[in-house]
Amino acid sequence: MTLDDRRADFPALRTRPDGTSPIYLDSACMSLVPQTVLDAMTAYYRDFPGCGGRSLHRFAEEVGRRYEATRAAFAARLGRQDPSSIVFLRNSTEAINLVAQGLDWKRGERVLISDREHNSNLVVWQRLALERGIRIEVLPIADSGTFDAEALEERLARGVRLVSLFQSSNLDGLSLPIREITDRAHDHRAQVLFDGCQAAPHEPMELDRWGIDFYAVSGHKMLGPTGTGILAGAPPALATLRPLLLGGETVEWSTLAAHELRPPPYRFEAGLQNYAGIVGAGAALEYLAALDPAEMRSREVALNRRFTDAMADEPRVRLLGPSDPADRPSVAAFTVAGVDPHDVALFLDEGHQVMVRSGRHCVHSWYAERAIPGNVRASFYLYNRPSDVDALVEGVRELVARVPATGTSAGRKAPAPRAASPRRRAAGSRAAAARSAPPRRRAGRGRAAYGAGSG
Repeated sequence: MTLDDRRADFPALRTRPDGTSPIYLDSACMSLVPQTVLDAMTAYYRDFPGCGGRSLHRFAEEVGRRYEATRAAFAARLGRQDPSSIVFLRNSTEAINLVAQGLDWKRGERVLISDREHNSNLVVWQRLALERGIRIEVLPIADSGTFDAEALEERLARGVRLVSLFQSSNLDGLSLPIREITDRAHDHRAQVLFDGCQAAPHEPMELDRWGIDFYAVSGHKMLGPTGTGILAGAPPALATLRPLLLGGETVEWSTLAAHELRPPPYRFEAGLQNYAGIVGAGAALEYLAALDPAEMRSREVALNRRFTDAMADEPRVRLLGPSDPADRPSVAAFTVAGVDPHDVALFLDEGHQVMVRSGRHCVHSWYAERAIPGNVRASFYLYNRPSDVDALVEGVRELVARVPATGTSAGRKAPAPRAASPRRRAAGSRAAAARSAPPRRRAGRGRAAYGAGSG
């Protein structure tokens, strides 16, 4: 079965009554879900809606079996030999917080992050700096994607306890040499934590072979349901963490005076779990396991190159990140001179049915340092096809042709979508997006702009 055939597995991409089908280019935020994942989640509620690890009846036994099977599947996907290295959590944000809050920090100890980290890997360290007196070291990452090993060595030499970095950037898709970083960090007796959200959906990992201490992943970016994430920790590293939560399922025994914690990973999985979601995540991993990672990468690079080449003759379109699409295969981030990125996204959605991301992608610090209001991000995955890119190109070119280079401003009319019936945006969407954009008047719409919120 080819990747083109796989597109039919995703109900969200089905052809609508008017003969059109959605063009979804926002998988870096959240991937679509195949029918097998939906079926697996339905089966939980319909066929075995029990509590894993608590009761002895057949429902509970089936839940427990599938729960642990998903744990083993994540271990296999990420290259961990021991399934007990996999901790089920809600998302990668919780995984990073578990490491950050779970380590026994001493005042003055250092954590090293980059200058383009997602808020999930930034604000937790800022809080610890305020509350526990840790120190934050920042590693600059060149926009070209060139990795500066000397800059890393210089900061490691200052005495870093933990290196906490992205593997692939959600901002522009560039990737870091995580094995080299891990080796250098360990040479300086520092542990490593990597945010794998943008990398793990595209290829299997070899965490044990690379010696990585902690690795965070969100299931909703790799064909799974929302509310599913994991921390893949090396067993010795997990054993050093203090749980964020305690309660049911985390203890071997308790009395009115004391308790004894269960071993990892169970001591970190307090309370009733998201069984349906974890069963669904297991189905997503099974789906991914049937795909050829090399074919996926080749498809993503080809789609990205198709867009990059098409924009080469558009002087007002500037692509961010490495110039070669092979160095940012799943992400094409860009700006259109004179047009607010949110206007670009709305124009593409309402006029061309192309769904992209706009704003600051929860990397506010990077944009603040450069005084950039945001950008547009198109992200590609296994179900995208060349015609999706062609629709994106057509929409950007039409926008550039219709909007003067001086751009839009408050009180100036923005371009109307090609479609004659612009939709009203849901209030919930505006509120969620406003979290990451300062209020302003939307060009031609007479209401506050809305920006990017996450991932």
